[in-house]
Amino acid sequence: MVAFFLWALQRSIHFRFEHPWLLFLLPLAGLAIYFIYQWIGKSAEKGNSLILEQIQEDGGVVPARMAPLILITTLMTHVFGGSAGREGTAVQMGGSIASMFNGLFKLKAEDRKVMLIAGIAAGFGAVFGTPLTGAVFALEVLTKGRIRYNAFLPGLFAALLADATVDAWTVSHQHYRIDELPLYADEFSRMLHFDFPLALKVMLAAVAFGLASYLFTRLINEIKGLSNRVFKHKWMIPVVGGLVIIALTQFVGKPDYLSLGVDPEYPGAVTLQSAFHLGGSDSWSWLWKTVYTAVTVGTGFKGGEVTPLFYIGATLGNTLSGMMNAPVSLFAALGFIAVFAGATNTPLACTIMGAELFGAEHLVFFALACFIAYLCSGYIGIYGPQASAKGSTYLRRKLSRYFTSQN
Repeated sequence: MVAFFLWALQRSIHFRFEHPWLLFLLPLAGLAIYFIYQWIGKSAEKGNSLILEQIQEDGGVVPARMAPLILITTLMTHVFGGSAGREGTAVQMGGSIASMFNGLFKLKAEDRKVMLIAGIAAGFGAVFGTPLTGAVFALEVLTKGRIRYNAFLPGLFAALLADATVDAWTVSHQHYRIDELPLYADEFSRMLHFDFPLALKVMLAAVAFGLASYLFTRLINEIKGLSNRVFKHKWMIPVVGGLVIIALTQFVGKPDYLSLGVDPEYPGAVTLQSAFHLGGSDSWSWLWKTVYTAVTVGTGFKGGEVTPLFYIGATLGNTLSGMMNAPVSLFAALGFIAVFAGATNTPLACTIMGAELFGAEHLVFFALACFIAYLCSGYIGIYGPQASAKGSTYLRRKLSRYFTSQN
């Protein structure tokens, strides 16, 4: 299912590249998505939140219709230019298929939960080509600050087999590379084989990554809340959201912030790949993508938020590298994983993702960036039903209260 989805998604995006006028039909696509879920979707409209709720409760039931609905509506979002991701689609398909097996084998409540966790791991690991990250993400995303280790092996096996299946269908993933770093600048760093001045820059950048995560999550929540208060007829919400995306694109003057942001629509476009190179991003690309995605997801379009978070982090890292005189590709990679860590409250999974995507050479920097961003992102996230562990850190609670008081 994920292999087919990735194949269809790429063709949908390139079809829009060839027919840019499709963007002007985005409001109609939003309207169609709204009525699809009203007439057929029912509880499936809750998406990832429904899966997390079912794992935390005893039911463990996810409707089978969730998989085809999220597949179709995600492709609709992207073919008409909505700025959304793809992880939500893969996770929901994984959860829906896992729930079907729960019913087939008549599993007990605890085993149903483990099966749903394995479904999340398989979907996430396969869609990004990061099976170990998928397994850890599926455990870490359930509860802030706590991991259920009993489901790790089932999740890992599911993610490994799912990733191998996608590879067997010759569906490829994007590859990113961190350039070789210069030698240590000072004697102390050379003696200890660790670049302390660079580590300080990473820590400062991580604070910015955490604040970007907070802005992204808060903006989505505010748009959802405002839309529900303003519009009496809810079908108007995606229509207005589509119109706003069209207006933003006309104002910006280029289509770089539509859809995934992975493949370039034209030579010189700002993409995830270009952010790893000097001059490959505009100074405010990260903010534009934040606004585009918050409007798209906040008004009811489908697909998820993770790939846009990668884009936001990588372009912000590109901008910060110029301000701090730091390695561009390293800071793009750090932003790539750290903004995601802050928005999903999964710093361990994102640290592992850094190693799977970019190699383990900079693992310490990955951990610094992800955990500091997590601490600075406020005690909210893009997945509402995440439970909170009793042992949440004092620092994070204080930071969350500070951010709340400022707003």
